[in-house]
Amino acid sequence: MSLPYLHPYLGLSNGLNTLHAAGAGGAVGGWVELGRTTLGGTADTITVSSLDDKRYYMVLSSIINSGNVTVKQRWNNDSGSNYAYRYSDDGGTDFTGTSQTQNFWYKALGNPSFTVDYTANLAGNEKLNIREVVQQNTAGAGTAPSRRQGVEKWVNTSNAINRIDLINDSTGDYASGSECVVLGWDTADSHTNNFWEELASVNAGASSTSIDTSTFTAKKYLWIQAFIKSTGSSMGSISANFNNDTGTNYANRYSDNGGADGTITSNIALILVDGGNLATNESALINFFIVNNSSNEKLVIGHAVKRNTAGAANAPTRRETAQKWTNTSSQITSFKIVRDSGSGTFDTNSIIKVWGAN
Repeated sequence: MSLPYLHPYLGLSNGLNTLHAAGAGGAVGGWVELGRTTLGGTADTITVSSLDDKRYYMVLSSIINSGNVTVKQRWNNDSGSNYAYRYSDDGGTDFTGTSQTQNFWYKALGNPSFTVDYTANLAGNEKLNIREVVQQNTAGAGTAPSRRQGVEKWVNTSNAINRIDLINDSTGDYASGSECVVLGWDTADSHTNNFWEELASVNAGASSTSIDTSTFTAKKYLWIQAFIKSTGSSMGSISANFNNDTGTNYANRYSDNGGADGTITSNIALILVDGGNLATNESALINFFIVNNSSNEKLVIGHAVKRNTAGAANAPTRRETAQKWTNTSSQITSFKIVRDSGSGTFDTNSIIKVWGAN
């Protein structure tokens, strides 16, 4: 079985498209790097300009702070009152801003953060953006990271986005190493230099209680997808770890089915699916984005959908997570999903795929 590729706007395609979309040797299409700015010293602005006109953007932003920073964003250097946004922090109440001069990412960051944006960039339409942010929070596994979910629009209907500015208007600075990477997607693309490189693809063995990628090449950004299914009996608790680290070095924040956030700190693993378990023959799809700097805590943005009881009369369940692994001396080079309890095993169609890029 090939794991479906999760495209942010086109939905789930069949497995045939996985190699092309993610950059594992496909001949055409995929996410290509359009521009990148990495700071070599402290600054209050990160600008990525001269961007090619692509129908969709994926933007990866790794902010390393020097003091408190408040991240704002503008497109095409437009400082007019042409932005509107909606966001929620840590699963709380939605806040809105209308007729704004910039988009609002996060306030008073006193520690690193990682952001993934998906942008619809058709010149003749208002530009729509979906944003996910994970903020490290206080260092160490005893404190869960924070998260923000936001949506935004830029009302310009004449031009495609060709420039992105990340602006700090707080008392601190962006530190050296902070960067913004802009990827583009267009169905007419014929390039072969895809940004995402496949690093691992592993199916579960027969009667297995874990799925382990073994060692893969270290990359600064990781995209991990997993399809897991139980067989034989229910599987109690399902979790994951990096580099076979089973110490209390993980902190988790999660929301199930839109409910209030919960946290699990100083934990021995990453939590995965709603309820932490899979019933007999139940399946789940997991999607992670990770910033994987060696000297920083590893920050994870995660989503999971679990089938729930079979049939259209039963809605699936969902989980959103912000997680961290507190290792600050090495990069992630392996990923393992394990059955912590229960007597079921992973169906052989269960699979982990890992893509990465520097």
